[in-house]
Parts: sequence; C-alpha cells; structure tokens
Amino acid sequence: MPTESWASTPARRRNMQANRSRDTKPELAVRRLLHAAGLRYRVACRPIPDLRRTADVVFTRRRVALFIDGCFWHSCPLHGRAPAINAGYWSPKLQRTRDRDRETTEKLAAEGWTVLRFWEHEDPADIAAAVICAVAHHHPA
Repeated sequence: MPTESWASTPARRRNMQANRSRDTKPELAVRRLLHAAGLRYRVACRPIPDLRRTADVVFTRRRVALFIDGCFWHSCPLHGRAPAINAGYWSPKLQRTRDRDRETTEKLAAEGWTVLRFWEHEDPADIAAAVICAVAHHHPA
C-alpha cells in the first residue's frame, strides 16, 4: 500500500477499493429480468466508441443506453450524503461525477441515443419494464 493514500484510514481504503464499477447487485437484478424478457444487450460498453464513458447496459441497434447510478457516487437526492471525513476531497469529486453524468447524457442524446438513468435503490422490475418499453419503441434514425 502506498505511504500517501487519499483514504482516511487503511480500512477505509480497502473498503473503497472493494466497490465495484460493474456487475453490482442492482445491475445484475435488472440484467436477469431483461434477459428473461428475451432482450440481448452489451454490458459495460461504450455507446459511442470515441466517448470514454461506459453504460451499464447498451442496446446498440436500438441506441438505448442504461445507467444504474449508485446513490453515494452519483449523489442521489434521497440517499446521497455529504462525506463527513475528507470533505475537501470528496465534495469536488462527487460534483465532477454529477457533471460527467450530465455531459454523458447530453452527448448521447445529441447522437440520437435514448439515455435511461436510474438509482440503485429503485425496483429492478420497474427499471426493467422501463427499459423494455424504451427498447421496443425507440427507432434510431
């Protein structure tokens, strides 16, 4: 472990390193439902190759990108909370994440993509129903 860590303690560092960027429980639950509905998709894929951003689930032919955002990392209005420790580091970092999310949505929409964003705490069945509807009704130009 490096001597100068951004984490407040070694235990916190291990905890933060254990956070998954893909295949989270909410993502897996939604993907199971989409697969059971007969949909096929790409996982952790760049919707636009030149854009260095990955969506959680991508329907390339229908141009639908799904993001299931974590409440802490993406500052959920219901469950997101300001970090009590090392706020000088975390507040700007979380703001950059929100800005990047907004920019990603705008860029994809400008390219004709339907962008679906949900919070990790939302019901997987509701998310899957919205995705199924979007995929069924989106006809790219």
